[in-house]
Amino acid sequence: MSHKHKAGFVSIIGNPNVGKSTLMNAWVGERLSIITPKAQTTRHRILGIINDDNYQIVLSDTPGIITPNYEMQSSMMDFVKTALEDADVLIYMLEVGEKQLKDPSLLKKIKALDIPQLVIINKIDTTDEKSLHDSVSYWQDVFPEAKIFPISAKEGFSVKEVLSYLIEILPVNPPFYPKEQLTDKPERFFVNEAIREQILEKYDKEVPYAVEVLTEEFIESPKIIKIRSLIMVERDSQKGILIGHKGSALKKVGIGARKKLQSFFQKKIHLELYVKVNKDWRNNERQLKRFGYKS
Repeated sequence: MSHKHKAGFVSIIGNPNVGKSTLMNAWVGERLSIITPKAQTTRHRILGIINDDNYQIVLSDTPGIITPNYEMQSSMMDFVKTALEDADVLIYMLEVGEKQLKDPSLLKKIKALDIPQLVIINKIDTTDEKSLHDSVSYWQDVFPEAKIFPISAKEGFSVKEVLSYLIEILPVNPPFYPKEQLTDKPERFFVNEAIREQILEKYDKEVPYAVEVLTEEFIESPKIIKIRSLIMVERDSQKGILIGHKGSALKKVGIGARKKLQSFFQKKIHLELYVKVNKDWRNNERQLKRFGYKS
């Protein structure tokens, strides 16, 4: 079975509020949408991971870049470079009636991508048949190669069809992230992000980017969850900064992460954090590229 396993990175582009998180919720249940790390956490802002025995879809979002006015030419191009070049599938998500992407260079870049593309026209529950028809034909002209899906994420209309199509076109790959038992409980992933988010907020720039978090133990009992996580850094100096004077800095990270995890899991959390120097974690080029740390 393992050789048939499919996995891929799916980049979603589109304006804020087009319904990306609603779509995620519809696909994987309410709990997963809480995974919205800060944009800087990795190159990709991971919206969520959909796991099944036979596939893993890593959905990443590109917030705040596609804006209605196109002054941001240079950051547009950076965005295209990082968010699109290692995607396996591209989803362009918009609302009915939206007519954008007037930036010819961005359009050209997207069209030149040699990966499957989907255009999702969301919120069709808020429109009439003619407007929907116009919208579909408009985008079909813009993206003649793309598959177009009119959906309503809120009402659940055509949501499963898009997912089935995604699974169909994913490349054959082993999973990129550890799989948990249940699709809607990517627990370790959420723990890692909660810790990483605290590190991002509490330390200067250099440290967060040299950090990788690995949750080694996640033991859940009816009233408490015991978690042991390892924070990997590249240098002894970073380890010192991370731990702080007599462990004071690391303690703050632990307290902040624990609060977030307690409200997420609705249980008491016992969290142990360790810091380890691992000079090589950023040296594996291919992995780094897939995980979005390198363009």
